Amino acid sequence: MRLLKKVTAVALASCMAMSLAACGGGSSETTKAPAENTAESTEAGDDTAETTEAGGEADATEAPAADGPVANKDKPLVWFNRQPSNSSTGELNMDALNFNANTYYVGFNANQGAELQGTMVKEYIESHIDSIDRNGDGIIGYVLAIGDIGHNDSIARTRGVRSALGTAVEANGAVDSTPVGTNTDGTSSYVQDGTLEVNGKTYTIRELASQEMKNQTGATWDAATAGNAINTWSASFGESIDVVVSNNDGMGMAMFNAWSMAQGVPTFGYDANSDAVAAIANGYGGTISQHADVQAYLTLRVLRNILDGVDIDTGIGTADEAGNVLSADVYEYNEAERSYYALNVAVTADNYQDFMDSTVTYAPVSNQLGEDHAAKKVWLNIYNSADNFLSATYMPLLQKYDDLLNLEVEYIQGDGQNESNITNRLSNPSQYDAFAINMVKTDNAASYTNLLNQ
Repeated sequence: MRLLKKVTAVALASCMAMSLAACGGGSSETTKAPAENTAESTEAGDDTAETTEAGGEADATEAPAADGPVANKDKPLVWFNRQPSNSSTGELNMDALNFNANTYYVGFNANQGAELQGTMVKEYIESHIDSIDRNGDGIIGYVLAIGDIGHNDSIARTRGVRSALGTAVEANGAVDSTPVGTNTDGTSSYVQDGTLEVNGKTYTIRELASQEMKNQTGATWDAATAGNAINTWSASFGESIDVVVSNNDGMGMAMFNAWSMAQGVPTFGYDANSDAVAAIANGYGGTISQHADVQAYLTLRVLRNILDGVDIDTGIGTADEAGNVLSADVYEYNEAERSYYALNVAVTADNYQDFMDSTVTYAPVSNQLGEDHAAKKVWLNIYNSADNFLSATYMPLLQKYDDLLNLEVEYIQGDGQNESNITNRLSNPSQYDAFAINMVKTDNAASYTNLLNQ
């Protein structure tokens, strides 16, 4: 049964023209189990968080009251793509994650994905060592496009690359993710020169340049800014650039198209956007799939389960009546953080053909629910209509899953800059049964919960 989907796409015309890149939200840095509603931020890769076995028993849902209206403050809420957290420290906002008994987060495991990206770049260098040092100086130089210096995913990816390549230095007990600006002489205090031994020869690995890709209006993860940056860097020290790395595919493809494809310089991104996957055939080095198909399903499935008053694990780790179920190798649930995290997969020349269409639903959870699951209305927002991961990959997946799960979803798209551009369109939350929220900034959960508390 196909249900009416009301799509509201209001964004500034200038933002629509931009090729803003997808940030692709994920988990914050792995945290310890919260005590008294706090979460300690730890460095990437710390595995002290208490994570349940994927497919294991999660929290039981609290079914909405059978009689009478449900208060907005008690309705199901899923934060997705941007985990409520302090953008400076990465500390999770446990008040937002525990807004009510039916609040969860859906994203992906940022630290696992960041480690995968760094390993992918390192292994590429090793396997192409005979040709990758373009000027033969013994220094493998890379440049790095940073999405948002205050975003947990961006921080994790920067740390993952630096850790894998040996260029990381610590600051305040964690790998420093500060952009270096330019570092052609290797003297930056934010990174160090790494070394890599291949076939008996030792090479220096150097981060030549990195910057936050933020445009003049304040929007981050900006593809156009990344394209301009690679043109500036290549004009100054192009012969030294052997590898291009990006926190996501939007920025990565901008640099690939602007310079590195013509130069034969491998470029690495994140998100497995369709254009980036296709570009692997033309020399794009690789990308990371954050299993958007699994994330989109979880975003709506969690809401469906709460609205139905069934166990939260239904159709997730435990098969539903239609046979929908996820295996333990594609997601995990962290009880302490009330968060579902999809697991990441490296996409390279070896397997890219399996990822050519990023909007195909995940087969094990693509079965239609019966009509006994009554239609429910969901308000869902995308923080930026120009974000190519969320708008071109995530939302089309959501639109397929909302049919399969019998949900009537109203899609709201923001301008990527102002929270009010979104919250102003949640003037009557009482008309919805549940909410799925993608904030502009991870600090701004209260902008939404205050509305639901009224």
